[in-house]
Amino acid sequence: MTHEAARREDEPGGSAAAAADGELPGARPLWRQRDFGVFWVAQTLSVLGDSFALIALPLLVLQSTGSVARMGLLTAVGGAAAVVAAVFAGAVVDRVDRRRLLIACDLVRMVLYGVIPLVWLFGPQIWLLYAVLPLCEALGMLFAVGYVTVVRGLVGTERLTEANGRLNATAAAAGVLGPLCAGLVAAWSGPAAAVGVDAASFGVSAACLFLVRFRARPGDERTGRRAGLWQDLRTGVAFLLGHPVLRSLTVLLFGFSFLTLGLNDLVIYHLKHDLGHDDGTVGTVMAVGALGTITGALLVARVRRRLGFGPTWTGSVAVCGLAFAGLGWARDVPVVAALSAAFLACAGMAGTCSMSLRQEVTPEHLLGRVTSAFWTLQYAAAPLGAVLLTWAAEERGTTPVALAAGATCVLIAVAALFTPVRRAGRG
Repeated sequence: MTHEAARREDEPGGSAAAAADGELPGARPLWRQRDFGVFWVAQTLSVLGDSFALIALPLLVLQSTGSVARMGLLTAVGGAAAVVAAVFAGAVVDRVDRRRLLIACDLVRMVLYGVIPLVWLFGPQIWLLYAVLPLCEALGMLFAVGYVTVVRGLVGTERLTEANGRLNATAAAAGVLGPLCAGLVAAWSGPAAAVGVDAASFGVSAACLFLVRFRARPGDERTGRRAGLWQDLRTGVAFLLGHPVLRSLTVLLFGFSFLTLGLNDLVIYHLKHDLGHDDGTVGTVMAVGALGTITGALLVARVRRRLGFGPTWTGSVAVCGLAFAGLGWARDVPVVAALSAAFLACAGMAGTCSMSLRQEVTPEHLLGRVTSAFWTLQYAAAPLGAVLLTWAAEERGTTPVALAAGATCVLIAVAALFTPVRRAGRG
């Protein structure tokens, strides 16, 4: 897969990224790259357990309060913590040993999530979720920024979209089993037990990361005098604003994230409150939805190579909007599952495309800061969106809220046609 011609034509910074790639193992097939393989396993195992928390934490709140608005508030608190962490995450990632940072984030999350099932043995304590989740989300943001910055060093620029697609595909495969098992565990032993599985998964992921050898960064930017944290953030923002496609993506994804962060809470509430199904059904629907993510992750490299970045990203966002609009109207579980799968497939394709583009065009020494700035701006209003979405669903019902949010997502895709995103090149 060749990205060079389109990148030189459209994308500032492409030459710097390519120059940093001289010694990367991009020529070797991914299945022959040992460090990427171990890293791949670590992330798959982590997502397998993390998908338990995706189901279990909202179920803990719904079980104790019966309120979708309280579910949305928990999502918003976690999202706000991630946004705050994103402000500094890039600067931290670019300053420290990335391997140690990833391992530390896994180990601390293992301990934090492990506290929840222990406390729940003595009775529900909703306040604990509001304390633990923000910390875990902040650590998750640090991990996510670090994760993005190391993939190019493991596989090389030429295989970025392929590697990201495979990582997302196997993560989604784990996401099929995870929600299904989480629903069953929650039905048999309670949602708190599912959170315990999540805690264990982070320990396994950390053990795998101990075995991965990350390539040294050119010039080792951790040495010498560095600017302050706020200057680092401004550096990342300046690169985004100077790149026409990334600048447009940041604005468009700001709106998309505002509308969709609370989607998971909305689907769970719709299944349990509107349709009257149990936790096992919730897990099954989430597992089917994850099958969509697998499909999107496996197809994204081929579709992007054939259609180009712009049509792939814009079309994916449009289908997301249509699927979201239909979720509130669906009254049959198979229809809800199919629409969830369609949404997640296209959200995964759009996300993989945008992440790969950032990795391709950003110089290595700026990658953490640019990723951090991108996510800070993208998710700045998303926690508020989750609160408003779930509050409106509780007050007005899921049908009109899903229709309005989905239609607005389609308008975001239409707006992208009038930006440089439309003209982004092939590859």
